[in-house]
This record gives sequence, structure tokens and C-alpha cells, in this order.
Amino acid sequence: MKFKHILIISFAILVISFWNRNELPDKKDMDPQLAVEPIQQMIQLPEFSVNVDGNDYFIQPKYDYELYGMVVSYRVHNSDTGAHLRWGDHLNVADYCVVWSENAFEAHLNEMTFRNQEWTCYYQYPDREVGSSFNKEKLSNNHLITGDSSIRDRIKKIGIGDQIRIKGWLSSYHSTDRLSRGTSITRSDTGNGACETIYVNEIDIIRIHNSNWRILMYVSLLIFLATLVKYFYSPFKLNE
Repeated sequence: MKFKHILIISFAILVISFWNRNELPDKKDMDPQLAVEPIQQMIQLPEFSVNVDGNDYFIQPKYDYELYGMVVSYRVHNSDTGAHLRWGDHLNVADYCVVWSENAFEAHLNEMTFRNQEWTCYYQYPDREVGSSFNKEKLSNNHLITGDSSIRDRIKKIGIGDQIRIKGWLSSYHSTDRLSRGTSITRSDTGNGACETIYVNEIDIIRIHNSNWRILMYVSLLIFLATLVKYFYSPFKLNE
């Protein structure tokens, strides 16, 4: 097979696999712990402070909180751009939009679209049948905050389709400047203020999701790049 044919085929596979790279796991691959509802209990803890990137933040824990869920969308924040820069928010590491319970085991998730913007998770479904399989109260967008550098690094390694456990405190927080943010304390609210702000004490990936599409994407990219290099370094074969 000529180089140019391999280039074309590998590039076509790369495009298709890239488009489908975020296909979610099958229901049979769900960990049974995802059936558990989030565990929430009121606590009495004093406000405490952490310093991130030279900025002081004051956290007020409100509820002890533990969540098992599957990531359907996320955004790791860059505090040097956008709203996080304007608000001076270096504490909010990322937003992770997760589902659990019947949404993880019964909803037609791969027929839906999920996406995260700064502080917001959106979802869409193509028709009423898919929409009726989805329970909006079994989805939450979680603002993950922490002053622990190792936990911050661990948060950034989580991807779409990963099944995770988060344990921490539903909290409000503020800075010495204009920043002040609260938290939702129920899964039934919507709109502005409906996201959970979690000060993360523990975070684990229960099951990493390496979809076949994602593997195919990396393999086709490797073949495409290797063939491209060989193509340009083998000029005597250009006229085959």
C-alpha cells in the first residue's frame, strides 16, 4: 500500500475515532457503588483558610458529603483567563459533571450531549424517549476546591467516562477581595446556584475508562505521524 493511501486511511480513522472518543461505558461496566445516592450530613466546623498561588481563601464547611458518580463532562479551569481571572479564583481546580443511580444504569447517555463551560454543565437529548430515560436530579455539576496540591493534581487526571468517588465538605468560600461563592445543598435545584461546591478531602478513580474509540484514536494518530515522517523522508517513492 502506498504511503499516501496509508495517510488517507489513518487520517480518516483518526477523525472518526476523535469524534467518538468520549463514548461512555456500557451499563455492564458500571461499578455497583454508582447506585448509591450522595451521602450528606450537616456538620459544625469552623471557617478555615488556605493559600493557593499566593492568594488567601476562607472556607466554611456546611455538610459532610460523599459522592459516587460517572463523569460525563468536565472543565479544568485556568485561573489566568476568563471568569476565574476576573474573580481572582485560583481555588476552584475544576468542574466535574457526574451522573449516578438510574442515570448511570438506565439512561441513554451516549445519545445525549454533555458539555461544561465555566461553572456550568449543560445537557441535551435528541428526542422525548431519550429525555424520559434521564433523571435531572441524578446529575450534578461539582465545583472542586482544595488547597492540597496532591489532590489538585489527582483531580486534573480524571477524564470523561471515569467512575469516581469524592469525599469532602459542601462549602461556601470567599477571598479578601470580591470573590464569594456558595453551594447547593440539594440535588433538586436548577439554574444559578444549583452547583455543588465541594472542598475535596479524598478523591479516587474507581474505574478508569479507556474506550475502544480512544485507543483507536491514539493508534491511528501514531500511524499517521509515522507514515507522514516516512513519506517526507522517502522522496524517491513519491511517484509510485
